[in-house]
Amino acid sequence: MADHAYPVEVQSDFLEKITKAKPVQALAELIWNGLDADATSVSVSFDYNALGAMSAVIVTDNGHGIPFSEAPEGFRRLGGSWKRPGAMTKGEGRFLHGQDGRGRFKAFSLGRFAEWDVTYQKGTELWTFKITMNASNIREVRISDEKLAPAGKSRGVTLSITELHKEHRSLTTETGLQELSEIFALYLADYRAVSVKVDTHQIDPDSVIASRHSVNLADIREDDKTHPARLEIIEWRATTNRALYLCNEKGFPLLSVDRRFHIGAFQFSAYLKSSFISKLQKDGTVELAEMNPAVIAVIDEAQQAIKSHFRNRAAQEARSVVDEWKSEAIYPYQGEPATHLETVERQVFDIVAVNMAQHVQDFASTPPKSKAFNLRLLRQAVEKGPEELQLIFEEVLNLPKRKQEELAELLRDVSLSAIIGAAKVVTDRLKFLTGLEAILFDAEPKKRLKERSQLHRIIAQNCWLFGEEYNLSVDDQSLTEVLRKHKKLLGDDLVIDEPVKHITKTRGIVDLMLSKAIRQHRANTLTHLVIELKAPTVKINDDEVTQIEKYAFSVMKDERFRNVDTTWVFWAISDDLGDYATQRISDSSGLIYTKANVSIYVKTWGQVLDENRSRLQFFQERLEYQADRESSLKHLQERYDEFLKGVLTEDEQPEASDVEPEANVA
Repeated sequence: MADHAYPVEVQSDFLEKITKAKPVQALAELIWNGLDADATSVSVSFDYNALGAMSAVIVTDNGHGIPFSEAPEGFRRLGGSWKRPGAMTKGEGRFLHGQDGRGRFKAFSLGRFAEWDVTYQKGTELWTFKITMNASNIREVRISDEKLAPAGKSRGVTLSITELHKEHRSLTTETGLQELSEIFALYLADYRAVSVKVDTHQIDPDSVIASRHSVNLADIREDDKTHPARLEIIEWRATTNRALYLCNEKGFPLLSVDRRFHIGAFQFSAYLKSSFISKLQKDGTVELAEMNPAVIAVIDEAQQAIKSHFRNRAAQEARSVVDEWKSEAIYPYQGEPATHLETVERQVFDIVAVNMAQHVQDFASTPPKSKAFNLRLLRQAVEKGPEELQLIFEEVLNLPKRKQEELAELLRDVSLSAIIGAAKVVTDRLKFLTGLEAILFDAEPKKRLKERSQLHRIIAQNCWLFGEEYNLSVDDQSLTEVLRKHKKLLGDDLVIDEPVKHITKTRGIVDLMLSKAIRQHRANTLTHLVIELKAPTVKINDDEVTQIEKYAFSVMKDERFRNVDTTWVFWAISDDLGDYATQRISDSSGLIYTKANVSIYVKTWGQVLDENRSRLQFFQERLEYQADRESSLKHLQERYDEFLKGVLTEDEQPEASDVEPEANVA
């Protein structure tokens, strides 16, 4: 039998791809070749030598084979297109996976010598021939003459790969078989008549798939064309490497995306399907997909969808235990969650609490009161944020290291921590504003609230009221200390050798001085806000205006302040303004004086509260949160109890049963 030699037109960009394929991916491409040939059965077997070492990889399919007349062109042109993009298989009409001929040459990722034993039907008869290639001379393919197939020989192709580069034991391991299952799961689930067998292992999607979940993603837009995108999440029964695959619209994995997923112990693969990915494959740029802005955006969306799905799954798994706690009346939440924030918080709580119950010794046999206390403690930690929970894992619950890592992965989810953390800040501030409003304006608390020992101390811990950009610099200090603080910000070239003379010749006390510094040693980038707080019962009138003006004029008069080009802003704040102060105001901001680098304002607490509520309005609306008086007073009492003694009577305080003590987990 004569052999005919044909030169292979090797394109340089393709050779590199061939030689670097991993064994599992290479074998998958060879299996796809059989499926693209309408095979209903593809099997992989291995030969071993006398020493037990793997000596050959054999891939057999019962597809339509390769017509002899097409073989030279099909093998000769490497990197060209021998399969029409987007075409269907010839017989069964199944979606075609390959399109550029690369799959056949993946054989050389496994071994140096490849032989295709081909049997195909021509007319009413079966004909057979062989195709051989050697990695050492990959530019040449040898094709034998064809002949009638002997009796008993079936249609299809048997590929034998010998002179293996190494023992490809990864192809027979549980991990390798699982990876192959992930690659072919969707295809085999769609085409139930097709079977793929590797050694003695039958790839059965039903036996390896625990669940399937699909979600529509935002369309991928390119110029004027829209490409739908859909995500399918498959949860596996076996342990696997979590992966996100970019797929064509039929679900064929074309590229594995490098992403981390913090979802606890769930094992999954996700398949991002879109005709846009098919287009990239046809363009030969699918390997560069993660550099495409449109693909990056849909990958990010898919990643968030995966995290959300498994957070819901974890919450579902916890539900039966949670239902039992509810029946025992020890579950620390009442009713249904009213906002998205509450929903997320409960999901996290349920997940963490159930894991705690499973791993804390004797938790199940603990008396209900102790269980209820532990669950309340855990709830408070969830509400405070992931950092508090980590302390509980390590120092209180003493969870196994592996379980700590699983839960830490969940809590490191950026979107989750951001939701809880940022939302907690917003809701706490809304509660603070409502509670502060109650003690400032309600008749009885207002009378009892002391300016310096109570109001002053609470406000000093919440300087965000006056702007996020300010830091507390001075709290209840003389003007000399104000200057000293100013000197620290400016550097050591300013000498302070005597106290600042108050314009009235008396020692002036500043309630709060807040500083905004963009860059040290640049005086014109410094702004100081000096605040004079008045008791709620004190109306700002001529005396109070005069007092804040004297502070400001003392700054202007002192030559050490005059020598630095820093902006000074002075506020006087109380519940109400008298006629004198009202007449002095020049605009809605409360400005009464401005000159050079000094401005003076008088403001009511109503103005300050409204300004803060305006800043928080957007977040409040998104969180669907409304701070009520009772919960807000409870918030103040929990955090500032030492400063509120005597302000709230028993009738005005929230019910004791509603006030939970702060959890001390340190």
